[in-house]
Amino acid sequence: MEHMIHEIKPVFNDKSRILILGSFPSVKSREGQFFYHHPQNRFWKVLAASLSQPVPATVEEKTLFLLSNHIAVWDVIASCDIRGSSDSSIRNVTPNDLTNLLSLAPIRSIYTNGGTSHKLFCKHIESSLGRSAVKLPSTSPANAAWTLERLVSVWGPAIREGLFPGNI
Repeated sequence: MEHMIHEIKPVFNDKSRILILGSFPSVKSREGQFFYHHPQNRFWKVLAASLSQPVPATVEEKTLFLLSNHIAVWDVIASCDIRGSSDSSIRNVTPNDLTNLLSLAPIRSIYTNGGTSHKLFCKHIESSLGRSAVKLPSTSPANAAWTLERLVSVWGPAIREGLFPGNI
């Protein structure tokens, strides 16, 4: 176990309408200093397919993709003890403070990417924030039971409803 501090800044602006929260950056994301940096994680493919857009490749393209689609991304955890990238090993959690992000962006809906981020959001953030989050299935390659198509079938309608209420 290693104590790690989250060093990746949230991606958002004053036009962000939805917030997607992961648990804590993987080893690859920490190395690349950006969200969902591991090539096997299906996050970018799922979002792109959900919005009928090309998959962004570089950090700059991913940032532009998020901001131009009014999507904010961050993680539930500010620091924790973790073994590698294993969500199941997470201990001694300090949550991120979402109040500043939520005061600066008109976030309509909050989504969590997988069960661990949802459980940690509910335990550490939900009551103080006074807002709930919608749990979406994890895009992690560890969630092998979910195919890309199945993920898109759940993520797509949820994301589009968050961005365009009543227009899906």
